[in-house]
Amino acid sequence: MRNISKFYKNKKILITGITGFKGTWLANFLLLLGANIYGVASKKKKNNLFHQLKLEKKIELKFLDVRNFKKLNNYINRIKPSIVFHFAGQTLIYDSYRFPHQTFDINSMGGLNILEVTRQSKFIKSLIITTSDKCYESKRGSKGFKENDRLGGEDPYSASKVSVEIMLKSYQKSFFNKKKLIGASSVRSGNVIGGGDFAPNRLIPDCIKSIKENKTIFLRNPNFNRPWQFVLEPLKGYLILAQKQYIHPKNYSSSWNFGTEPNTITSVKKIVKYLVSFWGKGKIKILKNNFYEQMNLQLDISKAKKFLKWSPTYNIKDSVKLSVDWYKRVLVNKENPIKVTEEQIKKYMHDSKIN
Repeated sequence: MRNISKFYKNKKILITGITGFKGTWLANFLLLLGANIYGVASKKKKNNLFHQLKLEKKIELKFLDVRNFKKLNNYINRIKPSIVFHFAGQTLIYDSYRFPHQTFDINSMGGLNILEVTRQSKFIKSLIITTSDKCYESKRGSKGFKENDRLGGEDPYSASKVSVEIMLKSYQKSFFNKKKLIGASSVRSGNVIGGGDFAPNRLIPDCIKSIKENKTIFLRNPNFNRPWQFVLEPLKGYLILAQKQYIHPKNYSSSWNFGTEPNTITSVKKIVKYLVSFWGKGKIKILKNNFYEQMNLQLDISKAKKFLKWSPTYNIKDSVKLSVDWYKRVLVNKENPIKVTEEQIKKYMHDSKIN
């Protein structure tokens, strides 16, 4: 991975959903690699990680709804990025039950619009669309899902992501693999954790909030197992893939899993126990859950390891510790979040041998 920095230096890159958790970390990662970043977000949000890192001063940010094809198309045609990372969407299973129509509308139409703008463009060479590890049809077990396993969604969030997968495959077969070669892939990753996530109804932010306010941590699915991973792990995979398909679109345009090592899925309860241990305090109580979620999720990452030479750098315990360290340094010790975030990215680049 010695040539990643050289490849991304001065590249024009668009990130949709850039003010979200993963979008913000990716933007900061790419800025450290020397890229020129453009971002799309639906509305202004204060006190999120993007705002704390003052990224609006370091990139060009455009507020628009990705469901508005005309505005999205006009903006992309003005800035002419060569690489697009599509993160925009409704990302929470809990909210998908509350707002199912909105979830399908945002995730499906946003994905379709990005695909169509890409098809019509003369400058986009690489497109990465994030979907979800929950896009697979449940096996009711812990065996790792492979990229060619059957897709299926039993909740609105998962089903909306499956719809994007189907649309992408259609565009790949009908347009991107024809005369006009464009590298385009979907990426499926596990439950990402890391500092600066303040979204409601997400495990780590909810736990941190409860601990800070001296409240009990309530868990609705203590025995559910997930492929928890530090946020930079899948982002590293996205960067490697975007580069590979930029150069060799036919060889790398497909679906890719970026999860954890085999047999490392970890229960919600164990994650919270790690968190409480690293923080130094916290009380836990179990609640009843009324929503369906897959009990076990594990992604088979052998394809990415073999063809992209990608693999996770940190284990789950290290990932939780890094996450807790970020929150303690920023929220308790009042350290500059820009400094803390950049330090963690640079450490990760060193540990992953990215230069």
